[in-house]
Amino acid sequence: MTSLRHNMSTATVERTARDVHLDAARECILDVGWRRTTLTEVARRAGVSRMTIYRTWSDMSQLLGDLMTREWAGVVAAALAAEPAQGDEAHRLAHAVVATGRALRDNELFVRIVELDPELLLPYLLARRGRSQDAILDLLTERIDRGQSSGSLRAGDPVTVARVLLLAVHGYVLSGHTMVDDLVGEDALSDELVTLLERGLRP
Repeated sequence: MTSLRHNMSTATVERTARDVHLDAARECILDVGWRRTTLTEVARRAGVSRMTIYRTWSDMSQLLGDLMTREWAGVVAAALAAEPAQGDEAHRLAHAVVATGRALRDNELFVRIVELDPELLLPYLLARRGRSQDAILDLLTERIDRGQSSGSLRAGDPVTVARVLLLAVHGYVLSGHTMVDDLVGEDALSDELVTLLERGLRP
């Protein structure tokens, strides 16, 4: 199984025409939102013909799927790179999961989609998993399986544990801001979630 980490490392090194086109789409969505972005406008911003874009993506939904997959992969890569070196495996994994959620919530593309086109996220929350979610689950499952093999994480089906971790972070990413006020700050909320997750992972 090719890891998400490997895919993301490769993506940061190799700049392709596809990346340029996705960059143009990203700029459009940040400027005017997804509903007002067209493949024609993406082509104009990328400096290519419409047919060049249409040969890769037949509609904006396909393009958006590829853009979100690339964007969220980059968020995960950055969060993993910042994982703390100290602490046991349960703490490091819990910290990495929460840091990923926080980075995603602060990502400018994610913020723009939530502000202007939140309905785009509903299928991935209510109906089906997306490619990014499956890739993250693969990475989590591998990590949990290794931790269980070494005895540093509690026993349990690693696939199920990975999915529960992702479900916990869904709420944090989408609704965490509703729990921040004068009584509870952002850092306190994140720290408490890390504690909750690590206690559930520790043997």
